[in-house]
Amino acid sequence: MNTIRPRKPLIPLLLALMACSFVMDTNPRRVVIKANFDQFTIDNIGNIYTLLDEEIVKYLPNGKFFARYSNLKLGKISFVDATNPLKVLLYYKDFQQLVFLDNQLSVNSNEVALENLGYEQTELACAGANNSFWIYDRKNNELLRFNENSKKISSTGNLKQILKADLDPNFMREYNGFLYLNCPDQGIYVFDFYGAFSKLIPLKSLRGFRVDEEIVYFRRDSTLCSYNFKLLEEVCKPLPDHKLLKGVNYFKQALYLAYKDSLVAITP
Repeated sequence: MNTIRPRKPLIPLLLALMACSFVMDTNPRRVVIKANFDQFTIDNIGNIYTLLDEEIVKYLPNGKFFARYSNLKLGKISFVDATNPLKVLLYYKDFQQLVFLDNQLSVNSNEVALENLGYEQTELACAGANNSFWIYDRKNNELLRFNENSKKISSTGNLKQILKADLDPNFMREYNGFLYLNCPDQGIYVFDFYGAFSKLIPLKSLRGFRVDEEIVYFRRDSTLCSYNFKLLEEVCKPLPDHKLLKGVNYFKQALYLAYKDSLVAITP
């Protein structure tokens, strides 16, 4: 097993955390959004999305309200992937449905009924490149990728047999041509565009993460950590008010802190 070695703090991560710890000295830009939500995410241009039950709300990078969407027929939104702000994926696990929204949060294509595709036990879903999407089918322990016409274009086969592991994934995301599948007991399994296994990143017990270049950003207890999976190096810095935080994200030198009734975005 590779050993994680400490290194000097990554500059972007340090700057963001310094912005939290030394507000008076660094004078960072702070955006505060007053809202109640269960989850939040950020797209690649800095727009912010909050989720509460069946409703998703979009805010601009400056914190200004932009649009909202809800579908009472499908109920609670299980997951949102806003990697592509022009085609935001909403996953409704209870109804095994996918809905895609444009940058105005208007439906821009037909709903995808996963049961009609032959997958009745889909556990996870996320967006892919070129308007594709991925699902994790629990019945066959398999990752599958579909094009924008819902035609299957790649799959992994039964991962429990291939990887010789008892998988129980809780999160996945595609980045730069690779699919990252988080299994808290084993780590993050990485697959290429065609579903071939690439590597295992040895980060366990994660609830979620964000990938940027060769670095995985994630929360560990009271700290925000970055792990370079090429250099096998990890850095962790303390989070402010960590006992009050219910969520954290870090993207492009901006730190996003979720509290009970607000979301704070801090940029150095």
